[in-house]
Amino acid sequence: QVQLVESGGGLVQAGGSLRLSCAASGCTLSMYAMGWFRQAPGKKREFVAAISRSGGSTLYADSVKGRFTMSRDNAKNTVNLQMNSLKPEDMAVYYCAARPVLGISAVLTTVSDYDYWGQGTQVTVSS
Repeated sequence: QVQLVESGGGLVQAGGSLRLSCAASGCTLSMYAMGWFRQAPGKKREFVAAISRSGGSTLYADSVKGRFTMSRDNAKNTVNLQMNSLKPEDMAVYYCAARPVLGISAVLTTVSDYDYWGQGTQVTVSS
């Protein structure tokens, strides 16, 4: 059974940085497209970033482009989200998601695209 466990969330001042990690088990991560989503209180879960199986393709939400970087290490079964220049509006619970795909370049950007989800990690940004 695929399990995803996020870590790295916490409290940071505006302008600061955090690095989120997602550790996968029960699967060969190289067969999965991966994504990061976030959900703030009272809001829908929204796309943040996604990466292809190979790591060669990435996509970002406009709101985080240029500030966040998603990467993966298939040998370690982990994906990461480096978040720089954090803003109060980035505050949310961040979720890692996975879906097995055939295409090595497939990048998935909607909640319904993904089959597996982690439990989330809280990111709090103080102004």
